[in-house]
Amino acid sequence: MDSLFDLTGKVALITGSSRGIGRAIALRMAQHGARVVVSSRKAEACEKVAAEIRTAGGEAIVVPCNIAEKAQLQALVEATLKQWGAIDALVCNAAVNPYFGPNKDIPDDAFDKIMACNIKSNHWLCEMVAPHMAARKQGGAMIIVSSVGGLIGTNLIGAYNISKAADMQLARNLAVEWGEANIRTNCIAPGLIKTDFARALWEDPTISKKATQGYALKRVGDPDEIAGAAVFLASRAGSFMTGQTMVIDGGGMVNFQSV
Repeated sequence: MDSLFDLTGKVALITGSSRGIGRAIALRMAQHGARVVVSSRKAEACEKVAAEIRTAGGEAIVVPCNIAEKAQLQALVEATLKQWGAIDALVCNAAVNPYFGPNKDIPDDAFDKIMACNIKSNHWLCEMVAPHMAARKQGGAMIIVSSVGGLIGTNLIGAYNISKAADMQLARNLAVEWGEANIRTNCIAPGLIKTDFARALWEDPTISKKATQGYALKRVGDPDEIAGAAVFLASRAGSFMTGQTMVIDGGGMVNFQSV
């Protein structure tokens, strides 16, 4: 019997996949048979991940891309299609957060950058990829890595949380617009995960303890603990799920205490 999680022959395009959650998703999708496009701004960092995949017997290519640049996103899609002729799974993982503190003090340029990179770039990329998925008539999966921050308030990363809430709504809209073409769009909303991106929240013991005190599991998560959800959503196992947000947060939302 074929595995529900088999991605053999599928093409997975993953932004922000040179490290952290994106890297973990790339490695696990390749392990399940996908041909992976590793992408972030720095080619050298991407090559290291692609080399890991190839060493393990998988297939991977590197296409550097700055998600803030629409032309580079289009080039990313075109390079993927040129290499493999399809995109079966898109993972919008890349994001930014250049500001840490209360929203009352955030500079306009930092706010604009967060909204442009975390919302608009995902909108652009999904709308670039979805027509190709629809034209092939084989369906597809678009996955946006959001955050539990999109479900709560905070005085530390407010603009980031606003952008992540918007990503959840973006997924719902895309699910409705592209559902008839059997294109599924969902979000993954991780809690605090031990990545470089979230270092400001977990590296300081005081902040980390406060951030996870309401977590049922009482700890920070690991990037690999998010990757399985992406495999699920991209595979036959997730074939009837769309427009949803999967919360993976160590039980934080069921035992929430404000940070």
